[in-house]
Order: sequence, then structure tokens, then C-alpha cells
Amino acid sequence: MRDPFCVLLVDDNPADLFLAREAFEQRQDQVGLSTCESAAEALAHLRNPELRLPDVVITDLNMPGMSGLELVQAMKADPTLQLIPVVVLSTSGSSLDVEAAYNLHVSSYMVKASGFDAFVEQVDAFISFWVQARVAADRRPTA
Repeated sequence: MRDPFCVLLVDDNPADLFLAREAFEQRQDQVGLSTCESAAEALAHLRNPELRLPDVVITDLNMPGMSGLELVQAMKADPTLQLIPVVVLSTSGSSLDVEAAYNLHVSSYMVKASGFDAFVEQVDAFISFWVQARVAADRRPTA
């Protein structure tokens, strides 16, 4: 049996991390959540051989020090990390930010919903999509 779906959330805002933990907790039967408060901490987490690699990374865009885009660049340059899907979750809906993220081959770009209920709906949609994508990949015939 496969391990539970695992998400790594990277966000420097403690309030956003708290809301995310609350939202993901409502679906804890389907997904496990790990969090990091900076991109540098996330890279250390991802490169730690004792920790399981996540099925997907969700990162904020604008963080002090290393930005979310710099985290994506570092992941895409690392052969061990380059195939992990990355989703940007940001308050910025700027077309320049969206384009910059997709130019780095992120899997998705989501603008953070305002309000907890809307955010929970956003998390539910995210989990449903990614869990189903994983199930579909598991069902793919092998050669």
C-alpha cells in the first residue's frame, strides 16, 4: 500500500501557515502536511535523506531571503527534486508573477482565497485534484 499523499507547504506568514494547517486538518484522512517558514528551510527539508519527499510542494511567492521562485529554480536544478510538482500559492495575481512562475514550469499558480471558508474550499479542490492525479498515475500500465 502506498504512503498517504504528502504536501510540503512553504510560507513565511505564521497566520497563513496556521490557516493552512486548519484547512488541511479537515482532510487529514487523505493528506499529510509538513510546513516550512522559508524557502531555505524547505530546501534543507527536501534535501534531508531521512525525510520522505513530498508528492507536491506548495510555496508562497514573496518571502524574505530566498523567494518562492528561487526555491522553484533550485528544485528544478536538482535531479532528485526536479520532478516534484510545485504549486505557487500567493496573494499576487499579477500577470508578471504568474508568467514568471510558469516559465519555471510550476504545475499550477493559485491566488490565495480571502476568508477562511473560501480558503478551505480552495484546499479541498487542491487535495481532490492532486489525490486523483496520483490515483490515475498509479493506475497507468507499466511496460
